[in-house]
Amino acid sequence: MALDTETVLTLLQDVAAEVITPRFRMLAEHEVGSKSHPGDLVTVADRESEVLITRALSRAYPDAAILGEEAFAEDPSLMDDFRAAEHAFTVDPVDGTRNFVHGSPDHAVMVAETRSGVTVRAWIWQPQHELAYVAELGAGTTRNGEQLPRLDVGDDPARWRLRTSAPARVGEELVGAPAMELTWLSCGIDYPKLAEGVCDALLYRSTRPWDHVPGALMVSELGGTVGSTDGERYGPRSDPAALVATGSPGLYERLVRES
Repeated sequence: MALDTETVLTLLQDVAAEVITPRFRMLAEHEVGSKSHPGDLVTVADRESEVLITRALSRAYPDAAILGEEAFAEDPSLMDDFRAAEHAFTVDPVDGTRNFVHGSPDHAVMVAETRSGVTVRAWIWQPQHELAYVAELGAGTTRNGEQLPRLDVGDDPARWRLRTSAPARVGEELVGAPAMELTWLSCGIDYPKLAEGVCDALLYRSTRPWDHVPGALMVSELGGTVGSTDGERYGPRSDPAALVATGSPGLYERLVRES
C-alpha cells in the first residue's frame, strides 16, 4: 500500500523518537564505531533507525530499491541497484552522525523518493529542532506544513553568504562574496538553511545520494540550482566529484565559472 507524504514524515518522526532521541547525549562508548576510517562514525542509532525505516518502506513498496547509508557500507552494489531502478528511495538515518555523537542538535533523518531517476518527494526531520521539511516535485517545499517562499539571493556579491563543507576552504573568497564559512556539517541542516535563505550557496566535496538527493529537490523547488562544478545539474543518478547548491541559477553559473 502506497504511503502518503504525511505518513512517511510520521514514520521518520516516530523512528527518531524511538531509537535516536533517547540516545542523544546518552551514547555509551560501545554504541559508537567507525566505518571506512576512524573519522567516519556510525552509532547504534544509525543502524537501528535505518532498519526500521527501510522495513516500513519495503513493506509498502516491495519492488522499490532502497539505498540506505549503512546498508551501502555493507553492500556497495546497492548503489548500482539504486541508479538503475525505476522506483527507489534513499535513507539517511542520522545525517550529521559526528554532530550527534558530540552532542550537537544539528542532525537529521532524511528520506527521498525517486521515479525513473527523478526525485519526486523528499523529507528532512530535525528531531532536536522539531523542524520538518517536505518537498514534492512541482509543489514546492514546506517547513512544519507552511510553504517556504521562493529564494531571492539578490545581485550584490557583497551580501552573498557562501558555506563549504571543506575546513581547508574556509576563508576563501569567491565571486566577490565575503570569505566562505563552514557548513553546519550535516546536509540535513545545510539544505534547510539554504532553503530558508540563511545562506546563499553550499560547496561540497562529498556527493553521496542519501546526503544530497532530499535537499536538492527542496532547493530546486524554491528556484535554486544544484549541480556539479562542471555545470551539470545534479540528479539521483549523478556521481559528481564535487557539488554546488545555490539559491539561484545565476549564482550557480558564476560559481561554476569562477571557482
